[in-house]
Amino acid sequence: MQEEIVKITSLELENVKKVKAVAIHPDATGLTTIGGRNKQGKSSILDAICFALGGEKYRPSNLQREGSSAEANMRVVLSNGLTVERNGKNASLKVTDANGMKSGQKLLDSFIEELALNLPKFMAMKDADKAKVLLSIMGIEDQLAVIDDEEKAAYDERTVQGRIADQKEKYAAEMPEWHDVPEAPVAPAELVAASQAIMSRNAERQAMRRNIDQLRRKAEAADDLVRRKMDRVDELKKMLAQAEADYDQANEAAKVAYAEASAAAKTTIDDDESTADIERRMAEIEETNSKIRANLDKRKAIEDAENCRQAVDMLTVKLEEIRANRAQLLDSVVMPLPGLMVEAGILKYNGQAWDCMSGMERIRVAAAIVRQRKPQCGFILLDGLEVMDTQELSALATWLEAENLQAIATRVSTGSECTIIIEDGLVAGAVAGSEEKTVKVEMEW
Repeated sequence: MQEEIVKITSLELENVKKVKAVAIHPDATGLTTIGGRNKQGKSSILDAICFALGGEKYRPSNLQREGSSAEANMRVVLSNGLTVERNGKNASLKVTDANGMKSGQKLLDSFIEELALNLPKFMAMKDADKAKVLLSIMGIEDQLAVIDDEEKAAYDERTVQGRIADQKEKYAAEMPEWHDVPEAPVAPAELVAASQAIMSRNAERQAMRRNIDQLRRKAEAADDLVRRKMDRVDELKKMLAQAEADYDQANEAAKVAYAEASAAAKTTIDDDESTADIERRMAEIEETNSKIRANLDKRKAIEDAENCRQAVDMLTVKLEEIRANRAQLLDSVVMPLPGLMVEAGILKYNGQAWDCMSGMERIRVAAAIVRQRKPQCGFILLDGLEVMDTQELSALATWLEAENLQAIATRVSTGSECTIIIEDGLVAGAVAGSEEKTVKVEMEW
């Protein structure tokens, strides 16, 4: 069963703030505009409605009209048959239904939307808070909060990974790189083995040289023997031939052996192999390996940067998925106003953020959202409509009628666009055709 939409049928005020005595019968739908110059009592009427229906938190600090000895009195009749009164010294609340049954503020709060009484409160909220109000009404605030947390976490992680990737890429680009060294570090053991092999060959050469020395000494000993035998030639003439033969034979044999040994070893034993090249390479090995390690470090830095960049790309894909989930969630609910949406936590209407909306658009958005909070509350209060031109006022009234919504508003103006004119706390006039709905009251309650 559809709930009854409650509106204000009539309003009677006396001695409230700047109001002396005013009675208003607002239109059931559309716009009832209270006009007048500044400080004549227009806003006092809205303040009185807020206090009468909204409760003690809306009690004005200067409730009783200054200079009046009479007490403030308020009487609001609602379309659901309730009469709301605040009379007497304390302006205590009295709620009576059509059958004379009494109730209190709790009943009023059940169908009167707080923001309908104080629409400027919603309109003055931060953009993100307006969006939260809307999402709470649509019942997806918690789901969207989870998605928002996921998006923030992924965005923050991507930001960190992106910064790390940038740092690693910069670090890798600044690292030295050498193109004239091997891929892997050089092992000193190879050079040590080569040096030991050279020393072994040199030792063999030294042994061969010692052998030649021994043969040379033998040849010299043979020469001594020949000389001794020649000294004894006179004594040993008989042995001369034999001695000469022995000498020639020994001499020739020694010479042959010497020549053969010298010829065999000449190419290998004259000079030792040099280890200078290996010693130089041993001295350079640390520098070479340092360059090789630098190359390996650079490749590792480039690889790390690429890994971070891949992580950034993956997080970008994740963010796109999260945002797609948000869009899908928002698309799954019917907004209270066509063109209304929440994008990146910000309320937007027809693609425009709040600060880019016209005054008419802001009121339309605020009214639609507030109406959605408590659909049975069929009225809103608006203050300061002088910011809108007459064409916008007409468009607003048409929209309110189409939405079956009642608006009571104030405007600093005495023009014909106003429903009634307030002057010095009294109704000073009304536009043609509205006299039967607005009456100046001068009576005692």
